[in-house]
Amino acid sequence: MTDILTIRRPDDWHLHLRDGAMLEAVLPETARHFARAIIMPNLVPPVVTSADASAYRERILAAAPGVGTFEPLMTLYLTEDTDADDVASAHASGLIKAVKLYPAGATTNSASGVANFENVRAVLEKMAQIGLPLCIHGEVVTPDVDIFDREKVFIETVLDPIRRANPDLKVVMEHITTKDGVDYARSGGKNLGATITTHHLVINRNHILVGGIKPHYYCLPVAKRETHRLALVEAATSGDSTFFLGTDSAPHLDGAKETACGCAGCFTATNTMSILAEVFEKEGKLDRLEAFTSMNGPNFYGLPINETTITLTKGDPVPYPAKITTPDGPLTLFDPQMPLHWSIEA
Repeated sequence: MTDILTIRRPDDWHLHLRDGAMLEAVLPETARHFARAIIMPNLVPPVVTSADASAYRERILAAAPGVGTFEPLMTLYLTEDTDADDVASAHASGLIKAVKLYPAGATTNSASGVANFENVRAVLEKMAQIGLPLCIHGEVVTPDVDIFDREKVFIETVLDPIRRANPDLKVVMEHITTKDGVDYARSGGKNLGATITTHHLVINRNHILVGGIKPHYYCLPVAKRETHRLALVEAATSGDSTFFLGTDSAPHLDGAKETACGCAGCFTATNTMSILAEVFEKEGKLDRLEAFTSMNGPNFYGLPINETTITLTKGDPVPYPAKITTPDGPLTLFDPQMPLHWSIEA
């Protein structure tokens, strides 16, 4: 049985850092273990231009002293007014590594997203030409579609038509939550990848609803049935290069979560690597953890694999804090409801 595991330093291919005091509070939690992260652009106002992305990157770097050599990988928020030439220029300069598509109203701070996909056709065509990936929040927001079916319907009615119209477009299906998502990602060829979150490998919808509503397990896309969770675990631990880690770690203050209309998101940055080691060990697939966290993502994005390493050691349960302190109030850390025996030396 393996008690010590050394792997290439991981990357997070879907991360929310927020801004201001929250950014300063949560950035060290990611930078402690991760070398790079794809930074989500859904601030208020959103990061929609190259100038926005450059300014946000500078704020992240300014918050980074003392937390190592963390590299933020910037993205632009796709709107129906996005300028294709601005996107191409930002990509050519090395500033951005992807563009993020939110269907309007699908999740936190997505009001500026896309309602009419015909209006972003020119941007998608330009992205396909220059090899810039499109990261997709894959849910429809049609009122008559059940929330547990939003991902499946999105694949059928939005994603597949986009990919058929733009076969050279590189697409990342972010935070997939269903067997339907797993199966479609596997069928997509070299231009289709999919991220899987830490929390969706651990929880199903019972964790949110049974015994009372648990707001700190509420996220979007919402956790699904156990059969879907098991499909995600199989995909993540399979070694298939289609799948890679995107935590979707999404910090919200307790006051915004524990309310009549709580925000969606699970904050997992602090304990993700310990949780993943437990999940992969349970499946007898610890030897595939490195591929999922450190290799498949860079390979899809065309970036070098990290040369530095981290070491995971199995021992007594790791005493992670229940909450992170911020200047504006407490932030609850995701609780996997199992002991975490793997500590990380970065």
